[in-house]
Amino acid sequence: MMIKNIKILLLATLLSVGCSDLEEEPVGILAPESFFKNLDDLQAAVNGSYAYMASEKYWGRKLTLSLLLRGDMADIGDLGTSARRQDVNNFEMADDNGMITELWPQSYAIIGAANQAIDGADRIDVNAEKKNAVVAQAYFSRAFAYYHLVRLFGDIPYIDFAVSDASTVEDISKTPAAEVYENIITDLQFAKEWLPDTQPTRSQPTKATATAYLASVYLTLGDYQKAYDEAKFVIDNKAKFNLKLEQDFQNLFVPDNAAALQEPLFTIDFIGQSRDGDLGQDYLAPLTGIRADETGRAENGGWTVAVPTLNVYEDWSGRDYRKKVSLDTVAIFNGEEHDFTEFANFSDRGVNRPHIAKYYRFPGTSGSNGRESSHNFITMRYAEVLLIAAEALNEINGGATEAIGYINELRARARNRGGEMANFPEDVAAGISQDDLKDLIIRERRLELAFEFKRWYDIKRLKLGQEAFGPNGLEPHSNFDPNRDYLFPLPGDELSRNPNLQPNNPGY
Repeated sequence: MMIKNIKILLLATLLSVGCSDLEEEPVGILAPESFFKNLDDLQAAVNGSYAYMASEKYWGRKLTLSLLLRGDMADIGDLGTSARRQDVNNFEMADDNGMITELWPQSYAIIGAANQAIDGADRIDVNAEKKNAVVAQAYFSRAFAYYHLVRLFGDIPYIDFAVSDASTVEDISKTPAAEVYENIITDLQFAKEWLPDTQPTRSQPTKATATAYLASVYLTLGDYQKAYDEAKFVIDNKAKFNLKLEQDFQNLFVPDNAAALQEPLFTIDFIGQSRDGDLGQDYLAPLTGIRADETGRAENGGWTVAVPTLNVYEDWSGRDYRKKVSLDTVAIFNGEEHDFTEFANFSDRGVNRPHIAKYYRFPGTSGSNGRESSHNFITMRYAEVLLIAAEALNEINGGATEAIGYINELRARARNRGGEMANFPEDVAAGISQDDLKDLIIRERRLELAFEFKRWYDIKRLKLGQEAFGPNGLEPHSNFDPNRDYLFPLPGDELSRNPNLQPNNPGY
């Protein structure tokens, strides 16, 4: 519940939640005027917003699973899984769906923590440049949370101040999506100006992080020139930002590599977070893993909840190394290896389909219940910046050689099959038409970023739903309604408490 959550935030967001990378220690609960004394206090408050991201209610499961199931790259596997997950997948959501009733307040927890940090910065008498470099992280966190909210829900309540009295927001109205986007852009521009070029860890945003997200926002809005300009800024300054494509695609999803990776622009760290209250850990990988699998990658195997359709597997060339990295086609049962066509023989909740391998194949260090991970989960990486630049430039100058070059960079990396060079995928040849290059770029996004929670947003912004979920799509759903299903329903309990949030989104 948003209002209840805001009341909790009056105290909880002043906690610094310990993070292994950021090396912060928890502090006591204090009032804002007595808590914010120096830059360490400000960083502690910012860390609270990161901690709310690393929660089962957000990046751990509710947000990421919703995005995965809503797209056309993963369907329900185990038909015994909870109805709330199946309803998200099958376009049958109601406004009391348990995925959104937890995702919604957790999003505002991130925002509330960021707002407390922004407000607290005004209480600190230190060098303005140093202070802005820290508070810019809070501006980024706020923009990050709102960017997901506005794409999922459309018009939403926009809160950009630290709440000291819950009555000030209990009758808040919705802010039009266009205005929310303007505020996101403003926050990201501040972050771009003040964030440093590099950080000690990729779980803290940098100037390049803010810029890449600006490029993504502009692409979503169809402002292709600005999307290209922001993406090109990152590309032109990649050395300064310590960014590059990893040589081997698989290395991106091996947790032991996390600290040395140069491709991520922002990651969410789970293993160091507190397990208290709302900050408990629970992450997605077991939900995508293979039922009864004995490889030891998750306790008692995976749960076969979000599983690609056979169409996804068959449409993807077996010559593409990224397919091998992204999909598990074999598992161990009774001590022996079996092909995916036999998975259901070993569990009555299994399905004979390849499963998602990213983040599951190499789980790294995990807790006793298999629900923690030493992965730093990547929310944005340099490859996506190249894809944004290519798509935006092609809209400006159809078939541009520069745009083709960005796609060929990704394809060249994909030809490195664990150190052995292959001849697939081939470079895109010059002379391709604007429409053909656009189709190719969107497909490249689908393959390069498969199962990284981007596909639903592409379907939404490009209005591909009827194609993606039609009879010839990767995941047919006869009840997809373009007049309803590009938005999630606002939580019904919020609308009941606050009539100013009425009406719900069309069709709900």
